[in-house]
Amino acid sequence: RFQQVQSMMYDLMEWRSQLLSGTLPKDELKELKQKVTSKIDYGNKILELDLIVRDEDGNILDPDKTSVISLFHAHEEATNKITERIKEEMSKDQPDYASYSRMSSSPTHSLYVFVRNFVCRIGEDAELFMSLYDPQKSTIISENYLVRWGSRGFPKEIDMLNNLKVVFTDLGNKDLNRDKIYLVCQIVRVGRMDLRDSNSKKYTQGLRRPFGVAGT
Repeated sequence: RFQQVQSMMYDLMEWRSQLLSGTLPKDELKELKQKVTSKIDYGNKILELDLIVRDEDGNILDPDKTSVISLFHAHEEATNKITERIKEEMSKDQPDYASYSRMSSSPTHSLYVFVRNFVCRIGEDAELFMSLYDPQKSTIISENYLVRWGSRGFPKEIDMLNNLKVVFTDLGNKDLNRDKIYLVCQIVRVGRMDLRDSNSKKYTQGLRRPFGVAGT
């Protein structure tokens, strides 16, 4: 029973990562949600927990807003689906190593970054874009974390001082097995076209220009 539940938890962890990625089309997103709710209902059944009735979209039915007859039909339909699912699972001849294989491929690693300070004499406001970079494939493997830094050497949002934190999530074993991963910070200057321009030239204000890059 433990191995059975363990296998289901690995599936749910992997599907959760896919749901949170925000990259699935609408039809695939709906199909994946149905798989998740079906797996949860099946797990509740084998653990002898309460049966949860849902609508077509997988949302839990509210007994205060659903008629008794509708709840009865929903219970009946859910019971039939779970019974069929149990028959399917029992007919499968799945090797024990399959769950460990899914575990090794499931993206469960994260990288925590705490930005304490930014030391670079620019003289104007700046935007810092931090991301993870694979130098072997010359590609960025994460989304950008944006920090807006003021010209006086403090974050633009002063309440974020000493609180600039980010977690890069959904890193799988394939990411950990890369030869190298760099944390890259791209610096964009926001202000005049040229630093030598006087502030009286208002039409050159607010322009974004690449200023520098750093990596570790």
